[in-house]
Amino acid sequence: MSKPVVLRLGQVKYAQKAWEELSKIAQVIPIDPSLTRAQFLDQCQDPESPISKAQILTRTFPSVKNTGRFDAELAKALPESVVAICHNGAGYDQIDPTPFGQRHIQISNVPELVNNSTADTHVFLLLGALRNFEYGHRLMEEGKWPSGGAAAGAPVGHDPEGKVVGVLGLGGIGRAIIERLKPFGFKKFIYHNRNRLSSDLENGCEYVSFEELLSQSDVISINIPLNAATRHMIDKEAISKMKDGVVIVNTARGAVIDEPALISALKSGKVRSAGLDVYENEPQVPQELLDLPNFIGVPHMGTHTVETIQKMEEFVVENVKSVINTGKVLTVIPELKKEGWINEAKPLV
Repeated sequence: MSKPVVLRLGQVKYAQKAWEELSKIAQVIPIDPSLTRAQFLDQCQDPESPISKAQILTRTFPSVKNTGRFDAELAKALPESVVAICHNGAGYDQIDPTPFGQRHIQISNVPELVNNSTADTHVFLLLGALRNFEYGHRLMEEGKWPSGGAAAGAPVGHDPEGKVVGVLGLGGIGRAIIERLKPFGFKKFIYHNRNRLSSDLENGCEYVSFEELLSQSDVISINIPLNAATRHMIDKEAISKMKDGVVIVNTARGAVIDEPALISALKSGKVRSAGLDVYENEPQVPQELLDLPNFIGVPHMGTHTVETIQKMEEFVVENVKSVINTGKVLTVIPELKKEGWINEAKPLV
């Protein structure tokens, strides 16, 4: 009996052993890193290409350069044999779920494993923004210490005590952030989700409306996925409703914030400082933003650790194994969870 065919899109950094084990029960086909979208779409329909035999696809964020977005065109081109797409990441905004759901193709992500490393990054950025650490660092690099005076002339920062943190998106990452922030002495934690959580998941946070979160928060912590409803959720109008001198921190997705509106607010002082790991059109970051001393940022490093990358890559393999052995992925994305056809899926072996 032939092995199930797994098409691997993107590089494996640390989970080679897991993939070697998988190759004992599956035929693993890595794609050529020079492949273009046009070539990929052609090979999906070419009976001479091994890609046309694929049953499970695994993908990484960087593999988008080979395939482009996983959109309706790509969904239509995929071989009839494809039953699942296993994505390596918590966010999956490069994938449009609807056309794949219509074709009864499951999509999985890697939700919980990113929580701790992303939360660590978030806290680093939050404290740095609150205390103006980047501002001082830049002045020191420019040789302004001691000539600039105390802290090389950086504006005096603020302590966490007495401040209200508003969490936009109290999911797994949001809760991990709260756990890390509690010892710093913040006055109160409030949150807004589309729906209120059960009390055991609120973790001591108070549920408020979006408008209340904007108006009450000294620090706004952004932890929501990017979709049509959340794109530019933090825009000029939303920022106008925030406290003067608010601090904004985003380790979710860049396009949740209207970047030009944020830059304008940073320049005016409406937003006192911002800590960002993600950007609207990354890897392109506006020079106008980079030049601002009240901006502290890193180049999408939220999960950039050996341990987290390895765990994520290994979990993708577990999702693949689950499809092979049970017919179902372990972590189907929320948009497809209620689809009845998933329950009818059959093992591949």
